Amino acid sequence: MKARTLMVQGTTSDAGKSTLVTGLCRSLVRRGIRVAPFKPQNMALNSAVTVNGGEIGRAQAVQAQACRLAPHTDMNPVLLKPNSDVGAQVILHGAAIGNMNAWDYHDYKKIARSAVLDSYRRLANAYEVLVVEGAGSPAEINLRANDIANMGFAEAVDCPVIIVADIDRGGVFAHLVGTLALLSESEHARVKGFVINRFRGDISLLQPGLDWLEKQTGKSVLGVLPYLHGLHLEAEDALPRDHIALPEDRERLRVIVPALPHISNHTDFDPLRLHPQVDARFIGPNQTIPPADLIILPGSKSVRSDLAWLRTQGWETAIHRHLRYGGKLIGICGGLQMLGNVIHDPHGVESEPGSTRGFGLLDMETTLETEKKLRNVRGRLAFDNAAVTGYEIHVGVTHGPALARPAVHLEQHDDGALSEDGRILGTYLHGLFESTPACDALLGWAGLSAPQTPDYHALREAAIERLTDAVETHLDVDAIMGLLRSTSTRAEVLQ
Repeated sequence: MKARTLMVQGTTSDAGKSTLVTGLCRSLVRRGIRVAPFKPQNMALNSAVTVNGGEIGRAQAVQAQACRLAPHTDMNPVLLKPNSDVGAQVILHGAAIGNMNAWDYHDYKKIARSAVLDSYRRLANAYEVLVVEGAGSPAEINLRANDIANMGFAEAVDCPVIIVADIDRGGVFAHLVGTLALLSESEHARVKGFVINRFRGDISLLQPGLDWLEKQTGKSVLGVLPYLHGLHLEAEDALPRDHIALPEDRERLRVIVPALPHISNHTDFDPLRLHPQVDARFIGPNQTIPPADLIILPGSKSVRSDLAWLRTQGWETAIHRHLRYGGKLIGICGGLQMLGNVIHDPHGVESEPGSTRGFGLLDMETTLETEKKLRNVRGRLAFDNAAVTGYEIHVGVTHGPALARPAVHLEQHDDGALSEDGRILGTYLHGLFESTPACDALLGWAGLSAPQTPDYHALREAAIERLTDAVETHLDVDAIMGLLRSTSTRAEVLQ
């Protein structure tokens, strides 16, 4: 049986496509429907390791959880990970195939399209419904040729489209009407309705605008999702918009993370941002580096250039001062590599071939190789024996005396390093704080007395359930189900 397919596109990036797909997926699961998420092409630096050992966008891993499925590379067959303003690493069916600039990738799209349709065919044969997420906006007229991310895909598989817009940005009616105006006649007909996202206030005040929108466009408004304060779903790419406000009635560990230009997997820090005993903040360019108990250097898609950026922003001096006054320091993945003596990139994996001096805080050096290591792992922290789970996504191979004191004992190998004085920890392990025992141990090591870490996986599940409740309350789910019942998969493009 071929799956029924519905596609969610947006007027802009971060309009709410990932959120709406997540909520719709769980709503369908509640109805006993076998559903899977799908995103043909994703551009993001937050990623996840799949059950079949590949790499996909982090948002699709969350959507897989909403479907109660293990993430699979077919859910996001093309992933682009930017490593400069004009280029990105291209990941096809979970495996990196190399770096391309925008023009090279434009020429490569025919191959990418074939990969997209292969993945779609496999999922369509395995599930009853596919909920597809577009990328950016379908109205990017400069990207319309050979499109595989939005209407090009929808036309190929002949599926209906819902367009979502973020009213919190302002100009929501202009966004929706303007998007329709830039579509072709067949694409315009494919749009079956709108969803307005992040609405605050009295819905009756918005109703005249909704009535006008329906009359002006001939399209249905399928619902208005409220602004769900405090809702946490792992971000596809953008750094969190807001600092999470916490009560002032308890001790908090101060944690700061530099917002690197090419920061990757910043979802590593979501458990800390949600932790009631932690004040975790990203520090952006030209911001004052505040005092902290713990500094964490995050992952990076361009480690050498981000290391240079840290130096120009004063982080090297700030880190040395922080350590002199007894602070603790963690480096994760690219951050681990920065802690060593040298980072070599002889093959030009991330940038121009060459070497860059590290911070010299751990006696080791890293060479960037062409083969990426992707694996889900589990083990125990070396200094505490607390259980830890996570995943590795890196091209660096690190050697040196510092590794004789590993940070983590994994089931298959030791990982990272802990300084002789016990104040600097480096690891390749992403998801380090998602395990409650490990997070408790690391926060205690960093100076927090009696840490009580919430179950992060339970928090994520509760957020999906809360979102789904809102979808079922504020959207016309029966009308959306009607769109699915009226669709069929176009078999000829899948042979």
